[in-house]
Amino acid sequence: MNHEQLIYRPGTKKGLAGFDPRFTTEQVDDDVWRQRVEADALEMADHQDMLMAHEKYGLLLIFQGMDGAGKDSAIKNVMSALDPQGCEMKAFKKQTAKELKHDFLWRAACSAPARGQIAIFNRSYYENVLADRVHPENLKNQNLPKEATEGDIWERRYRHINNFEAYLRDEGIHTLKFYLHMSKDEQARKLLERTERPEKKWKFKMTDIQERKHWNKYMKAFEEAFEHTSTDAAPWYIIPDNNRWFARAAIASIILAKLKSLHSGYPKIDKDQAKEMEEARRILSKEAGSKSK
Repeated sequence: MNHEQLIYRPGTKKGLAGFDPRFTTEQVDDDVWRQRVEADALEMADHQDMLMAHEKYGLLLIFQGMDGAGKDSAIKNVMSALDPQGCEMKAFKKQTAKELKHDFLWRAACSAPARGQIAIFNRSYYENVLADRVHPENLKNQNLPKEATEGDIWERRYRHINNFEAYLRDEGIHTLKFYLHMSKDEQARKLLERTERPEKKWKFKMTDIQERKHWNKYMKAFEEAFEHTSTDAAPWYIIPDNNRWFARAAIASIILAKLKSLHSGYPKIDKDQAKEMEEARRILSKEAGSKSK
């Protein structure tokens, strides 16, 4: 799969309209995409094990999208084979009273992955340039000083985000950002499912319907965010989401490629470690041999 064609390139003039939410690289059955997700997930687990063994790099995965875009199911299916010991997921819901007292990147910094670990953000600090931009009244609840809201607050937040992600990269923490790009008609179908299918009814919230009224504002906010924060260090991948299994296959392929680029094998032992292991084998072999008699 050609990952380059899914990257949002700032300044291309096409913007978000240049990405078709119905796009797939091949016209194949969902079963084919499902099999590719399963195969890549198993291989991801092997490379996650190498990541944990080296403890040199970390990986931050960010999932954004409109309500009904399938962020939960994408995370569930793509990350299903990972070792829970090396993986942590954080859902960025409404900010708590404690979080509101801190800078908008504070809760992200607290949940950033350690080296050797993978962190998954279901939504993220990008909500502070998305939901806050569509609903500027949210800023009142953040009790910001006057100088923080004067001028172009969004430009400043984009700059802070870029600096934060560049800082993480400098410290060995790589960031992959996925926007699950669905059409408005597809969102209507997915939200309707939540009112009809028993296993999905628990997800229904009337606020999702109310937020849908702001679709165009959200699309503009997303596009502005991509224009300012899709960088070489942390590019935005626009994942066509009308075909859910293709979306999952694309995400799995991108994550696997990143993990492969970080490590191709397990750490090699040095001479001192080799001598210690040889001594350990001698001792253990002797003990094992004596017990078998």
